[in-house]
Amino acid sequence: MTRVLITGMSGTGKSALLNELAARGYRVVDTDYGDYYETVDGESLWRADRIDALLATAPDNGDLLFIQGTTRNQVDFYPHFDHIILLSAPADVLVERLRTRTSNPYGKNPEELAEVLDYLETVEPLLREDATMEVVTTIPVAQVADAVLDHVR
Repeated sequence: MTRVLITGMSGTGKSALLNELAARGYRVVDTDYGDYYETVDGESLWRADRIDALLATAPDNGDLLFIQGTTRNQVDFYPHFDHIILLSAPADVLVERLRTRTSNPYGKNPEELAEVLDYLETVEPLLREDATMEVVTTIPVAQVADAVLDHVR
């Protein structure tokens, strides 16, 4: 099984990409749901037991598994992924997406929006260092999915 991490800042289109890939028949897991996080000293981190179990259940049959998440300790799991795909978008695009999205309330209040913009400057460059591919998501999600699939196959 080819394991692919989809990561990036809030509003870059990670959930939209997972929905597109699922609609195309691929196995996807959004770690924002399903008890994959624990709070340690006020910070949400991936639960090693849950992520390890998820990665261990993936059969080695050549299929693709797409896992979405962004957390500080994701780097601990990079050796288990065949590809790390960074989704990115300009700050003004992220602000508009966060302001108008209806699927997730995160980023709507001023403190959260400031946090996202800070992460854009401080965290995204770190994600970029380890990414095997970056896709700027100012194109339609179907084209993002096509680019990702071309890369990981």
